[in-house]
Amino acid sequence: MNSKEQISHDDYQKTADWLKSQTKHRPKVAIICGSGLGVLADTLKCQDSFAYSDIPGFPHSTVQGHAGRLVFGELKGKTCVCMQGRFHMYEGHSLCKTTFPVRVFKLLGVETLIVTNAAGSLADGLRPGDIMIIKDHVNFPGLVGMNPLFGPNDDKFGPRFPAMSGCYDKGLRSSAMEIGKQLGVSKLMQEGVYAMVGGPNFESIAEARLLHRLGVDAVGMSTAPEVLVAIHCGLRVFGLSLITNKVLKSYEDTDSVNHEGVLEVSRLRSQTVQQLVTELVSRMETNNNNAV
Repeated sequence: MNSKEQISHDDYQKTADWLKSQTKHRPKVAIICGSGLGVLADTLKCQDSFAYSDIPGFPHSTVQGHAGRLVFGELKGKTCVCMQGRFHMYEGHSLCKTTFPVRVFKLLGVETLIVTNAAGSLADGLRPGDIMIIKDHVNFPGLVGMNPLFGPNDDKFGPRFPAMSGCYDKGLRSSAMEIGKQLGVSKLMQEGVYAMVGGPNFESIAEARLLHRLGVDAVGMSTAPEVLVAIHCGLRVFGLSLITNKVLKSYEDTDSVNHEGVLEVSRLRSQTVQQLVTELVSRMETNNNNAV
């Protein structure tokens, strides 16, 4: 993985221009679907879909549970684009490649980014099947210099030193909690702090204890870099974690976590996440004037 790899503004623009030439959709909302949650993209009306391998500049997704498609369409009257599967640092991608689609979305006219992920619970009050609305994150790779904004700043996208306080939009978080009440799933929902670790291994017990003491409620291997780039280029962000497993914090525990179990919980709760995100999108105020 080359942390010093640089992608020019022209590279992002070429991909955006190619997508504009292939679809008439001009999305205002982008949704990144985490492990096992890509079913949301299947509900879009008037779809245009593209395999990542066919899109100039896009990396390829290699993780089970990630379909590897970019899907454009209408969701509750809003023009959206969905990533069925994201890119991860542990796959060998540089962070600027991992976050490549976010800047392309900006150039397509996207205003709001929704990020979903599968995560392990560290908080005692979060159980598998619960939905955690992300109110903040700890970006552990970023704390040691592994940052998608590394290198010369592209002023066309945003400032050299973007502020990350309040990066998860408070209004959207409040709206999501209200929607949860109306859908009758509020008992499954709470706000919390997400931490990104590098992966691909699940956490050791000592690591889990450390994260818990630092105030982390759920942990995963994605999301923070995409959010960082989204905030840098002025997008509004909403994030949620589907809790798929309890992270072990005791040496007496004999259970273990695996990716197949993560996907199974995602499958069981995917409809609830789909309903929540769909209703949230339907309530969004967007400038849907088919920007070019």
